[in-house]
Amino acid sequence: MIRFVLCPFRIGFNVGFLKMQKKANLYSRLSVFKVLVITIICFVMIRKLMLVCAVFFLVTPFSFTYTTESTHVGSEFSTEFENYIALFYDKLQGDEGRPAFNVFKKAITGFFHLKTTNAISNNLLTVIDFSLSSNDERLWIIDVDKMKVVHQSLVSHGQNSGELFATKFSNTPSSYQSSLGFYVTGNIYYGRHGMSLYLDGMEEGINDKARQRTIVMHSADYVSYDFIQRHGRLGRSHGCPAIPQVDHERIIRQLAGGSCLYIYHPENQYHQKTKLQVREKAIQGLSAFFTETPSFLASNPELKAVLSLHVQL
Repeated sequence: MIRFVLCPFRIGFNVGFLKMQKKANLYSRLSVFKVLVITIICFVMIRKLMLVCAVFFLVTPFSFTYTTESTHVGSEFSTEFENYIALFYDKLQGDEGRPAFNVFKKAITGFFHLKTTNAISNNLLTVIDFSLSSNDERLWIIDVDKMKVVHQSLVSHGQNSGELFATKFSNTPSSYQSSLGFYVTGNIYYGRHGMSLYLDGMEEGINDKARQRTIVMHSADYVSYDFIQRHGRLGRSHGCPAIPQVDHERIIRQLAGGSCLYIYHPENQYHQKTKLQVREKAIQGLSAFFTETPSFLASNPELKAVLSLHVQL
C-alpha cells in the first residue's frame, strides 16, 4: 500500500533528475566548446602578432653603440691613442721610477687635452699619486719632449686630508685639504716658505679655488725622511703639495711658467666629474704637440707609425 502511494513521487523524482543531468551535460559540453573556441582565437592572434613583429624587425634598421668615459671616439681612433700611451709609458727613461700605468694614462690624457686650450707652454708633466702612502716618493716630473722621468720625490698632502694616506679632498677655503685634478703652474714668488710657485686649478668645482686658497708648491722641512723617522709619517700642509727643501729652487724654476701638474686619487666623485679625460680632445692636443716639436717624431719613428692615420703630421 505504501509502495503504491510513493510510486508517483519516485517517478517524478527520477524524471526531474534525468532532466537536470541532461542540462549539466549540455553545460559541460558548452564550456568545453567555449574553451576550445577561445584557445583557437588566441592562437590565431598570437600568430598574427608574431608575423607583425617579424616584419617590423626586418624593415626597421637598428644600430647599437657602446661608449665608455663619454669619449665619442671611433674604435680605430681610440686604439691608436691607447697604443701611443702604452708606447710612451714603455719608453719612459731615467734612473727614477715611474707612476703606475693607469695614473700615467690619465695624466698624459689630461696633459694633451689642456694642450688644445693653449694653457700649457712648458712641456713638463708633474704627476702626484695620492693613493700611495705619504712615506713613498709619490711625485714624478716627466719631460714629455724627451719621454723621460727627470725627478722623483716625496710630497705632502693637506693635514685634513688624512694621516699616512690622503682620503679626503676639498676645494673649500680653510678646509686644509688637498684638491685633486689638473693644475697649470704660474709665476714664482717668495713667501713664508721662501721660493714658491703659484698653481692655477683648471677644473671648475674641483680645484679652481687654488689661488683663493693659496694652494701653491713650496718646500718644507716636514717633507723629509728625517721627519718620517721621528714621527712615523710625512708632515702635512694646509693643502699645498709641499716638496723637500733639497734642491727645491731648481725644481720650482724648472716647473714655473705653464707646466702641467696632475694630482691623482681613485676617488669616484672626481673621476665622474672631471672633463679633462676626453680622448678626442687629447688627440687634438697630441697633434698640436707634434706640430710644435717636429724633432720629436724624427727621433721616435715608431710613434709616427702608431699614429699615422688620425694625427695630422
